[in-house]
Amino acid sequence: MNTRTRVLTGTALAVALGAGAFGAVSATASATPVAQAQSAPAAVAKKDDAVNGKNFTTTTHLTIDAASRAAQAALDAAEKEGQKITVAVVDRNGNTIVTLRGDGAGPQSYESAQRKAFTAVSWNAPTSVLVGRLAQAPNLKDIPGTLFLGGGTPVQVNGAPVAGIGVAGAPSGDLDEKFAKAGVEALAN
Repeated sequence: MNTRTRVLTGTALAVALGAGAFGAVSATASATPVAQAQSAPAAVAKKDDAVNGKNFTTTTHLTIDAASRAAQAALDAAEKEGQKITVAVVDRNGNTIVTLRGDGAGPQSYESAQRKAFTAVSWNAPTSVLVGRLAQAPNLKDIPGTLFLGGGTPVQVNGAPVAGIGVAGAPSGDLDEKFAKAGVEALAN
């Protein structure tokens, strides 16, 4: 047997042994977690951990009924003043609960209302207040989904944000915010 043949034969043998060993290790590795998963008891949270707040938290959310009432109150307040607006209500996580687009509201108002609501709940402050913060931190406006224009206000329970109401379409952010506050006030009644 010449040197070349011995090297090729040795290499082929090493590859075959390596593949066999790898296959055995892989089979053992994948079988072990399945076997362990089948025999391990399911994780169950203890009631006292939930009560003591060790592992869980409880949050407050608006119901669809409350969000709808708030949105309608904002829309009604705008209509009384002859304004054509869109109002959006988002939950604590910024997810839209309800959006009402008033008759004749501009096409840009839909997204603007949602973004104002998201911004207000994210920072737990009216967007008119947040506009002032841009002077100190101009990069805030680069955060996706935000809009730093007047017209968004948070809904709070015990000082914590639970939702945001955003209004867009009136000729000024002050009016938009006035109508958003009318939505918040509807929840207090």
